[in-house]
Amino acid sequence: MEFRSEQTSGRLAQQVATSLPPAFSRDESRWGVGAPAPELDVLVIGAGQAGLAIAYQLQATGLRYAVVDIHSRVGDSWRQRYDSLALFTPRSYSALPGLAVAGDPNGYPTKDEIADYLESYAAHFGLPIRLKAGIRSLDWVEGRFRAMTIGNIGIEARAVVIASGAFQVPRIPALSAAFSPEVCQLTAASYRNPSQVPAGTVLVAGDGATGRQIALELATTHKVMLATGRSRRVTPERVLGRSVFWWLDRLGVLRASRNTRIGRRMMAGDPFPGRGLALPRLRKAGVAVVPRLAAGDGKTVRFADGGVVDIDALVWATGYRDDSEWVGIPAAKSPDGSFVESRGVSPVPGLYFVGRSWQWTRGSALLTGVDADAAYLTAHITRALADRHASSERS
Repeated sequence: MEFRSEQTSGRLAQQVATSLPPAFSRDESRWGVGAPAPELDVLVIGAGQAGLAIAYQLQATGLRYAVVDIHSRVGDSWRQRYDSLALFTPRSYSALPGLAVAGDPNGYPTKDEIADYLESYAAHFGLPIRLKAGIRSLDWVEGRFRAMTIGNIGIEARAVVIASGAFQVPRIPALSAAFSPEVCQLTAASYRNPSQVPAGTVLVAGDGATGRQIALELATTHKVMLATGRSRRVTPERVLGRSVFWWLDRLGVLRASRNTRIGRRMMAGDPFPGRGLALPRLRKAGVAVVPRLAAGDGKTVRFADGGVVDIDALVWATGYRDDSEWVGIPAAKSPDGSFVESRGVSPVPGLYFVGRSWQWTRGSALLTGVDADAAYLTAHITRALADRHASSERS
């Protein structure tokens, strides 16, 4: 199967995603048994927002590239998240370049809207995506990257972009092993809705935006406690009649890098928009806000202030860690398994990352900011491959 980048002509208009062309639903995951390994300039691993953002940028380069993804449909990583999830960015700040999200620009899209939007985006721009093609290993072999799919298809590329984003493997504290099997334990990734949580007392550990959303939802059907950690700042949803993101954009805060003073302050405080998630609002809804979870034993939890209570279920909303076991290139990761990169550029020549939290700015892991990182990395990839080609020609 030939890979090629879809070229576009002229300036792309800002259009609105509405429906998905039927032809895009076909399964293009198999290259055929016995076929030679596809050879690419750039392999993008992951067809979420980060992968689509860099695929969009790669269109204009003339490079041979393809995007591979483990799921059956583009957007499935969003569809598989908890049912009530809605973004905290309005639709006007929840789009990738060239195609707006349909609907009220000041309203907040649901996770299924974003999933369908990403699918429409890929189809609209004819991005070369191979579905049901998860990568089980990535190695450096004889001067090229070699990726092996779960279907044992090898793909060779001069450069690789890991676009698996910020939400990879749920981070579960070791003390989870101290609880008895009677306690139903879920993560923010496995939680779907209150019906899967047994009756009784539920503890949500982690009070970021996700933990607070889940606690608020569960409070309508369960007795809920929210275990907090460090102090979190909740920004107002609107300021002087405009979305807080409008102000952050106009004031340059969304584009402030992690190396600036304001960027460092944002990283340290990690604020998120309120949308009803301030702790007083949660208390009013019946959520008991408790100190940090310190220990567990059987069905009993102990908090940092010495308080003790029995629980029936526990939802871990304690963040995510890198899934790097499949990458067989030691220099690509640190001893703890986290990927090593600087502004998305790995110390391994030709290896890149996009969509990571605070990769460069607050928007790096968001729909509203990932395109800037994608443009930067595309320029870096293009220069690096050209330099490598020129060097090989001279030798």
